[in-house]
Amino acid sequence: MAGGIFHAEDLYLVPFSLLWGGFAIFWEAGVAGLWGTGAKAGTSSTFGMIWDIPFVVMGQYIIWGRFVYAAWKKRRTYYGVTNRRVIVVQRCTGRKMVSAYIDTLPTVIKEDGGGTAGTSRFAPPAPYGSRRRGWGAWDRMTLGDVPVLTDIEDVDGVYRMIAELRQRNK
Repeated sequence: MAGGIFHAEDLYLVPFSLLWGGFAIFWEAGVAGLWGTGAKAGTSSTFGMIWDIPFVVMGQYIIWGRFVYAAWKKRRTYYGVTNRRVIVVQRCTGRKMVSAYIDTLPTVIKEDGGGTAGTSRFAPPAPYGSRRRGWGAWDRMTLGDVPVLTDIEDVDGVYRMIAELRQRNK
């Protein structure tokens, strides 16, 4: 499996994650009393420091943790194409599978990822964040209703093979 790291949504997610994470750390340092002048300089707020921990952790996840998590899921995701179906199986925190019959796929979309790697979609992508909820909105490897072959090698060959199977099955 190809190791695509950055994708189109990262154009928005990377700046947002740096703003979120930077502000959370700045805020944590402020409530810890690391800077400032006046009567409260050098004093810390225990409640403020504890309150900010989830925001710092979330900031770290969206800055770099989501890339580590996606790589972990990629190593546990398996793709298959038969003469009748496209299948995606994930063995992460349990076994999840999504499949679709080739002759019922609404479309075949090839997204180049640079070089020979890329992604094959079988339905137009939903607007960002519209269907995926929770942490899945930050995770390109989340399985949906229609299979997506994410960051595969030889995306051109897979695209041609599926297009030929679609024509043959009609």
